Amino acid sequence: MDKSTVALRTEAAEGAPALLLRAWAPRDIPQLVEAHRDAELRRWITTLVHDEESAARWVQDQRSGWDSGERIAFAVVEPAAADGGETVVGHVVLKRTGTATSAEVGYWTAAAARGRAVAPRALRALTDWAFTVLDLTRLDLLHRTDNAASCRVAEKAGYRLEAVLPAAPPAFPETGHLHTRAAEPPAP
Repeated sequence: MDKSTVALRTEAAEGAPALLLRAWAPRDIPQLVEAHRDAELRRWITTLVHDEESAARWVQDQRSGWDSGERIAFAVVEPAAADGGETVVGHVVLKRTGTATSAEVGYWTAAAARGRAVAPRALRALTDWAFTVLDLTRLDLLHRTDNAASCRVAEKAGYRLEAVLPAAPPAFPETGHLHTRAAEPPAP
């Protein structure tokens, strides 16, 4: 799949513009570093960016994931109307889990964009694309049980709570929620 040709769009939300989802690029590095300065974001994610060097490695890892098809990550941006620039407001990712018909999804929202439905809109766009273009039939979403915001995102994007998962240290030191969404069957 050619990362340079895939772009997803979302609807606008009340008080927030439509979003564009596209592959991460080197031009995003300064905004990625800025997003990762947020303590709340750092609390929930596992791969941290500390500076431009680690951000460049992270972006390259995302681009390599596209090339292998194992990790399809999108920068979620708000296009600027006047100057053609973009503001990175989040991230969504689809991770292959070893089966041909299912995958895991994840996301984060930059601090300045919280409260504008960035994550649920981006997750819905990714989900629809995964079901229609990639022909997946099931998507899983995992988060810690104490991450109430992530639980709300899952619900808003149509993912239902399927199970509470026990902690499995050291990789998963806290209990977690497993949300799932299945593809709609084709109309008769």
